[in-house]
Amino acid sequence: MAKRGQELLIIGSVWPEPQSSAAGQRMMQLIRLLQAEGWNITFGCSAAKTDHMVELADYGIKTSPIQINSSTFDAFISELEPSVVMFDRFITEEQFGWRVAEQCPQALRILDTEDLHCLRRTRRKAVEQGIDLETNHLLTDDTAKREVASILRSDVSLIISEYEMELLQNVFKVDSSLLLYLPFLIDAMDENDMRQWPDYEERSGFITIGNFRHAPNMDGVRYLKEQIWPLIREELPREEVHIYGAYPSQEAQKLYQPQDGFYIKGRARDAEKVMKQARVCLAPLRFGAGLKGKLTKAMQCGTPSVTTPIGAEGIAGGLDWPGVVAESPKKLAAAAVELHENARKWGKAQGWGMPIINERFNLSEHQPRFVHKIEKLKENLETHRLQNFTGAMLRHHQAASTKYMNRWIEEKNKN
Repeated sequence: MAKRGQELLIIGSVWPEPQSSAAGQRMMQLIRLLQAEGWNITFGCSAAKTDHMVELADYGIKTSPIQINSSTFDAFISELEPSVVMFDRFITEEQFGWRVAEQCPQALRILDTEDLHCLRRTRRKAVEQGIDLETNHLLTDDTAKREVASILRSDVSLIISEYEMELLQNVFKVDSSLLLYLPFLIDAMDENDMRQWPDYEERSGFITIGNFRHAPNMDGVRYLKEQIWPLIREELPREEVHIYGAYPSQEAQKLYQPQDGFYIKGRARDAEKVMKQARVCLAPLRFGAGLKGKLTKAMQCGTPSVTTPIGAEGIAGGLDWPGVVAESPKKLAAAAVELHENARKWGKAQGWGMPIINERFNLSEHQPRFVHKIEKLKENLETHRLQNFTGAMLRHHQAASTKYMNRWIEEKNKN
């Protein structure tokens, strides 16, 4: 895909924290893929560095702090001269896309959506209002308008879920040439991996895991504590659930109740280790989007899971789920109890995880598709852009509005 020495710039809204979130894991998967294709990678970010961010220098990645609403970015990217620029969310494309287009017009612009923020947002509102999500909720959402505009302005957008691919094409009418399905990128598993799994008798209790700053995770923990866990404890009064996640809020800490077997454990130093200690992974998500890293991690660890249709969305693709997918608190609790107590059913469910990883998220299957798409776009970039008139129109209006607003803010900040 790349000649040695070609430059690729990733513009991140945050520095990657693969031990904290699925988004961080996703970014490191993409970096690994791009490095394998010979790119020199620079990661630029306007956020403050954190104690838990990955040391990108250890992976041979150059890093650079960048500023929003500052012409210093223009000088930075002009000197770098990247052939490809990747935005890690639509917000970073809004902030920096017009500057990239102005300073490096021939650079291929890729948007990694992570998940569709507008879908997550409208689902959350529907849950909070106690209503069913309808198409018009998406079509009238302001975030959807911003997000789809960003997709249209980009040369190609990486979409992590087949469900979201269908939504973009069928509801928002985005042309398929602007989209590339690219889910989690995981190394294939084999029998040796399965031999590392503790068996049924070596495990006990329940686990859930997820960054507490991510609203779907916090809602899921609250839902578990209030409506599901009491039903499980009625049947299994001695069992515990251990909830792991980075950045536990004060609200989350208040849910810590050892007398009820409900433990808020905070950040997991070794997510794989704690996942393998549990007998069942619980993921009672009521809203969200994209793919759920906690559930693919459970499959890699041989831990059957109980989740909702939202949690399972886009993962199995018609293959047997390694556990149970249910909706109501009563059904979720009953499924969790049965999986925990029924060794035969537990063992059968455990074996269904590896086929999903190998058939749905195999790095060696998806990497060639990605490489082919990027090569084709780079060879025909001018024609590709001419065929995307809506995107060109949106870029024009962005340059006429956001550009001058940014420069006004920059001048204001100087004064």
